[in-house]
Amino acid sequence: MAKNLVIVESPAKAKTIEKFLGKDYKVASSFGHIADLPAKELGVDVEEGFKPKYIVSKDKKDVVKKLKDLSKKAEMVWLASDEDREGEAIAWHLAEELKLDKERTRRIVFHEITKKAILKAIENPRSIDYNLVNAQQARRVLDRLVGYELSPVLWRKVKGGLSAGRVQSVSVRLIVERERDIIGFAPVASYRIDAEFSNENGKSFKAKLPKNFKTKAEAEAFLQKNLGAGFQVADLTTKPAKKSPAPPFTTSTLQQEASRKLYFSVSKTMTMAQRLYEAGLITYMRTDSVNLSTEAQNSAKAEIISAYGDEYSNPKQYKGKSKGAQEAHEAIRPTDFARHTVPVDHDQQRLYELIWKRAIASQMSDAKLERTNVKIGSNSHNEQFVANGEVIKFEGFLKVYLEGNDDEDEEQSGILPAMKIGESLFNNFVTATERFTRPPSRYSEAALVKKLEELGIGRPSTYAPTISTIQNRNYVEKGSKEGEERGYVQITLSGDAIKEKNLKEKVGSDKGKLIPTDVGMVVNDFLVNHFSSILDYNFTAKVERDFDEIAEGQEDWTQVMKEFYDEFHPRVEDVAQNAEREVGERILGEDPESGKPVSVRLGKFGPMVQIGTAEDEDKPRFASLAPGQTLSSVTFEEAMDLFQLPKELGDYKGETVTVNNGRFGPYVKFGAKFVSLDKGEDPLSTSLERAIELIDAKEKADAPIYTYEDLPVQKGTGRFGPFIKWKGMFINVNKKYDFDNLSDEDIIQLIEEKKQKEIDKVIHNWEEEGIRVEKARWGRSNIIKGKVKIELPKTVDATKLTLEKVQDLIEKNAPKKKTAAKKKTAKKTTKKK
Repeated sequence: MAKNLVIVESPAKAKTIEKFLGKDYKVASSFGHIADLPAKELGVDVEEGFKPKYIVSKDKKDVVKKLKDLSKKAEMVWLASDEDREGEAIAWHLAEELKLDKERTRRIVFHEITKKAILKAIENPRSIDYNLVNAQQARRVLDRLVGYELSPVLWRKVKGGLSAGRVQSVSVRLIVERERDIIGFAPVASYRIDAEFSNENGKSFKAKLPKNFKTKAEAEAFLQKNLGAGFQVADLTTKPAKKSPAPPFTTSTLQQEASRKLYFSVSKTMTMAQRLYEAGLITYMRTDSVNLSTEAQNSAKAEIISAYGDEYSNPKQYKGKSKGAQEAHEAIRPTDFARHTVPVDHDQQRLYELIWKRAIASQMSDAKLERTNVKIGSNSHNEQFVANGEVIKFEGFLKVYLEGNDDEDEEQSGILPAMKIGESLFNNFVTATERFTRPPSRYSEAALVKKLEELGIGRPSTYAPTISTIQNRNYVEKGSKEGEERGYVQITLSGDAIKEKNLKEKVGSDKGKLIPTDVGMVVNDFLVNHFSSILDYNFTAKVERDFDEIAEGQEDWTQVMKEFYDEFHPRVEDVAQNAEREVGERILGEDPESGKPVSVRLGKFGPMVQIGTAEDEDKPRFASLAPGQTLSSVTFEEAMDLFQLPKELGDYKGETVTVNNGRFGPYVKFGAKFVSLDKGEDPLSTSLERAIELIDAKEKADAPIYTYEDLPVQKGTGRFGPFIKWKGMFINVNKKYDFDNLSDEDIIQLIEEKKQKEIDKVIHNWEEEGIRVEKARWGRSNIIKGKVKIELPKTVDATKLTLEKVQDLIEKNAPKKKTAAKKKTAKKTTKKK
């Protein structure tokens, strides 16, 4: 048995570290936190100094038991979780739950998983930092108090099943406020003047007028002044300039740049970075620091000189803007600068190369530029055109990397031909193009991270889970609209003629941008109205500063909780008792038939239109909003149209054909079949002929292409690409097959391979009991009985499960019958009354 037990929080990290330590060391994983607040109760004793009640969850009991057994047999236990607040809390929970002897326990930290770093950590152990533990406890407890007390208020006053959170609610507020700025924005048109000139050597270049004209008449008048005009270089200045590299990545800048350059979501970036860190390829990926260690700087310098030459090296240290940066160890960098690429999967490799380039570029020389500004005068008016150019004299860091930019309007300077003052120029053309002011851009995930960081809200570990949470809870969704066509005018002077043409451009695309849902807007309005302090940006940033001061030992965490709760709790109780329900109601008009009010509001199943009120003798009529319609934008006419659905179109093949709006868009119903309309098709204008066309196409697509073992084979294209369907199985068809021309042999091969895969994944199959155990993704396994599916953690060796043990797990984990749940609810209601 190994003398030393090293406990880390992930199996991948354990696997990497085990390579660096000898036979005297056993490395085991805690699989993250082993203890946390209970899921179904507050778990915080408010009266006793906000004491948290930590429990070991069911799925962690086996892990704890295994670690306990290993720790008893070891002479020394090394707690090696990450060097941040979460990691410190994990180490503390391990020490508490495993009842570790302080004399036989050491805490070690490192910000890269390399042999040198691990051995150095073992040579320099420390004790658990309780200031960091308390900072983590403070965040966990405060967020639990906010969520646990605010959520029931939302259930009663807005809609069931909602939740609130300190950072998530502020994030939603940012997105809602931006959306309202966009809704209220009125574009203003003006005319931009662009021109193209040629010098005496016939080299062409572009220039522009530094001001726009407000009206079409002014723009036309200016073009008239240029008819037959002469042009010359009025002024020319050339100045040396330099461009400096950006600092190496912090968590937030990595998330932003991976979004711009790799199109990764924030959560994907963090998942990929976590894997690179655990494989020992990059330093710790949750950091506010832009520092590089002296050792890292020297390593980068050696690689720069080796790869590019001495003139490209310029070692420098950066200073971060973040006050009180959390656990400021080092910026994110490769553990070995000599490793330009790494043998990992495609997305991890792309992220690694981005990190490598940014870190190596940060230690390289400035780029040397020459910027040229040319002013072009005319003999027919006093306005001057301006042309800007930029020439790179020495690449410096640009040889490796240039930081991305979020500004869609920024123009890149080009190279200008050689010119001199007084030189005559020939005008190729001048255009006056109608341009419209743009509304503020919706937030992308990366832009939201940038804004949260600017406001001091959240910390590196919170950005990804916050953005995932607000989408999972349907407060925010990602846009998919391609945009709409808008007409604009362009007037061109070319030669001696002025011509006008009407052009079109696509505007308003929201693809991939964060858009608040109706639920998100209603919840935000309720919270802002009644809990303005919780959603105040300065307050939320102050809470983060309080956490930082707790981490530095300057604040008592229970006192911070008390100050917050003494103001927060009475407000919650007051709102719960006295606030009116908030459903985002908007009166649109009056129903012409009944004279009853027509309104839109948030209902039990989502946004809807209502004719009438609850006080009417007749029940109100309801209709759900169609996809793309919102409470704030739907018109009276659009709302009334919804009551025409479902609409009967006629009969086809003895079945009634109807058209309606559904959860995933408009569709045609034909007997038991549902056929989606094409994107953008209006269900109200769909004819019987169009419906029959869609039905026939669907039937043709669903028709069997082959019969195998007396069962039909169908083919189709779904969310994950082309597939064939046989015996209830969906079988993906990869690129090695010609999907449009599948042969009988191809179909048989695909089915047989799928059948074998299904056989291979079965670990146990007790047919009489109707129970089987199957392999699942990520090394896990599932117990399946009918509709009951129980996911087992990685720590369970499924091959050793017995029927009795599996039946016991099913008994414990199977959902309770609905009738019992109803009785329980009824009892609770009676008690309340």
